[in-house]
Amino acid sequence: GVPGPQSWPIVGALEMFSKLLIPLSFVVLFYGTSSNGQKKKETLLSEKVGQMMDWASKRAVIRMNGEKFRRFVRAPPRNYSVIIMFTALQPQRQCAVCRQADEEYQILANSWRYSSAFTNKVFFALVDFDEGADVFQMLSMNSAPTFINFPSKGKPKRADTYELQVRGFAAEQIARWVADRTDVHIRVIRPPNYAGPLMLGLLLALIGSLAYLRRNNLEFLYNKNVWAFSALCFVLIMTSGQMWNHIRGPPYAHKNPSTGQVSYIHGSSQAQFVAETHIVLLFNAAVTLGLVLLHEAATSNVDIGKRKIMCIAGIGLVVLFFSWLLSIFRAKYHGYPYSFLIS
Repeated sequence: GVPGPQSWPIVGALEMFSKLLIPLSFVVLFYGTSSNGQKKKETLLSEKVGQMMDWASKRAVIRMNGEKFRRFVRAPPRNYSVIIMFTALQPQRQCAVCRQADEEYQILANSWRYSSAFTNKVFFALVDFDEGADVFQMLSMNSAPTFINFPSKGKPKRADTYELQVRGFAAEQIARWVADRTDVHIRVIRPPNYAGPLMLGLLLALIGSLAYLRRNNLEFLYNKNVWAFSALCFVLIMTSGQMWNHIRGPPYAHKNPSTGQVSYIHGSSQAQFVAETHIVLLFNAAVTLGLVLLHEAATSNVDIGKRKIMCIAGIGLVVLFFSWLLSIFRAKYHGYPYSFLIS
């Protein structure tokens, strides 16, 4: 029969419920699926963090190959930053800079690993070219060593690549960069090095021994040539950039792993190599020696033949090595218009 008027509200409620049932089912299904996906994501993240912590507990610098890099660094989810040193440590690569940078990197990583502030916010890792050539190819990387920060969110930006040529690879310099990119401040703790105090002690002992042996004749302390030579050596060391090396810790030289070409002179005016400072020191010393010979040729009382030889040698040293110094200056300060003999 046809429902009476008294049953119309019930029928209307049933029709409304049936209309709401389908959307409600979709909502429940969506949130159920989303909840399951979120749980899987959290489980995967927990497994990745646990594995990274386990590796870090055994070794401060985690060695990675292509598979580990893709899984623990590139693939989401990830709530931790990874500082990676891309290097070439195998002997056949002949990368002396890589070994020197690795020593500083190990000091930094160990300082963080054994710090009371250690957390799972930052990990230090290493990718060697011979163990992860596919990673180098993936990132279009053709030089080593290179330090890159892979942040916990998003892709690395330009500032996430450490400016090795400008800042050097001293652990303290890398720590400042890490603090700037991750807000994690690491106090670098170096293992004790007794070489400096030992050398200073030996030097003082040598000076004391000489003073004792010549205690009855200390005229050498009043010899102006001794003091002049000592002052000259100090000036040459300071003007060649040795203090900058001590503060910044630059690499000795740079070898391109692709071409094998070694650069001893840095191409920028904002940085230098240790080898470059040694070259500049020798060139300055040669120019100084040339000037000393010219002075002696003009003022000494030796025979005229020897004075001519001293004069020619002095002119040759000044002209040749000053020309080389100008050429180095032109190579670093691009656009410098002047040169002498050597362009």
